[in-house]
Amino acid sequence: MFENFITVGTQVIELFVLIALGYLCGKTKILNDKAVKSVTDIVLYIVCPCVIVQNFIRPFDSDMLGGLLIAAGAALCIHIVSIVIAMLVFHDKVPEKNRVYRFALIFSNCGYMSLPMQQAILGSDGVFYGAVYIVIFNVVMWTFGVWLSCGDGKSLSVKKILLNPCIIGMAVGVVIFLTSLPVPEVISKPIGFMANLNTPLPMIVIGYYLSQTKILDAFKDGKGFICVLFRLIAVPLLAFGGLMLCGVRGTILITCVIAAGAPVAAATTMFAAKFNNDAKLSVRLVSLSTILSVITMPLIVGFAQTVGG
Repeated sequence: MFENFITVGTQVIELFVLIALGYLCGKTKILNDKAVKSVTDIVLYIVCPCVIVQNFIRPFDSDMLGGLLIAAGAALCIHIVSIVIAMLVFHDKVPEKNRVYRFALIFSNCGYMSLPMQQAILGSDGVFYGAVYIVIFNVVMWTFGVWLSCGDGKSLSVKKILLNPCIIGMAVGVVIFLTSLPVPEVISKPIGFMANLNTPLPMIVIGYYLSQTKILDAFKDGKGFICVLFRLIAVPLLAFGGLMLCGVRGTILITCVIAAGAPVAAATTMFAAKFNNDAKLSVRLVSLSTILSVITMPLIVGFAQTVGG
């Protein structure tokens, strides 16, 4: 287990070096809100779909297809369990805070934080299964997440779900995989170049947002700590235990544990701002969970690798 802890810990530290770079860029004004928004759009609309497509450019394999379906089912179950926990645990008297606590517990940073780690630890197979987790994440976020954030279903949009960049990337990737469609090098190489940006750019963006936050304030929020502990420890351990009981092992298991154990989703802040909830609280939760994940993720993922890897 110690060796696995060191391996995962090294990967997390490498990511935090990039986060520190983004933090410095924010503090020294090299980056500003406008620039970071543009970088975020590039990651969301171009880089993430390229990562997904790149890892689906492979010959069709029925075993991998079966694994993809298992990963999708696991991701859906993890989100359902997280929703149940969030609805049972948090009953803040202020609706704007309550919604943020619940959203933060349910949704992990399974794109920005998980994909780079899945790539580093598990290789292309990890990203292959991680991609379907992101698709389930987006479907749940743009349905239940919207309902939770606004308190009704008026803002729900099938169009937004179907036109989500990661879901489009997944659809293209699945077609390539199922048909073993040959992708010319003149196309696959640029896709690979863009996919390689998936590690540095998101980490720099996270670092920038940390630089704009009063981090010490995050440590003073008792409910915030409870929320973050559920997000970083309870949810991934429940995911690990449930998948082990179902007989899931190896790459699929580790992929789901990494995604389930990632910090609070950056989308928590975007949704809080969009639906007039407590945006400052959301930033504190994202910041606190991101900082603490440098300890929790190596421990939990290292344990999962040792027992079920």
